[in-house]
Amino acid sequence: MNKEEVINFANQHPVCFLSTDEDNKPHVRAMMLWYADESGFYFETLAPKEISNQLHHNPNVEVCFYNNPKNVMEACELRVAGQAEFIHDQAIIDKAYEGHKYLDDLAGLSLKPHLEVFRIAHGDAHFWNLKSDVLREKILDRMHF
Repeated sequence: MNKEEVINFANQHPVCFLSTDEDNKPHVRAMMLWYADESGFYFETLAPKEISNQLHHNPNVEVCFYNNPKNVMEACELRVAGQAEFIHDQAIIDKAYEGHKYLDDLAGLSLKPHLEVFRIAHGDAHFWNLKSDVLREKILDRMHF
């Protein structure tokens, strides 16, 4: 496993499940990866949402990307654990907003003032697949990035 394989899998399967923590209770929700590259795994959210509050209070997260194959024997997941870092670069925030302007129509107002971008830049990643990794999770290859 190398970083390129991890990035490619995440970009090919952007619907994922992200867990946060609030008062020592896990919160998991489906998310859409914005993109992944050498600098990290990028996501967007809106400041009024609970996920934003949870990440600002405790940035520790784990994300699970899943390939959702037709044949369950080809099931594979990528788990990425690390800390969420909020991005304050206005150019990146503007780029995220441009790709999601259509949400303004759903909300009835501009969401740009509420948009937040965060990434996981450092952490651990590992693959797990049904065919060969059942009961082997403790010995799977892990990559630190």
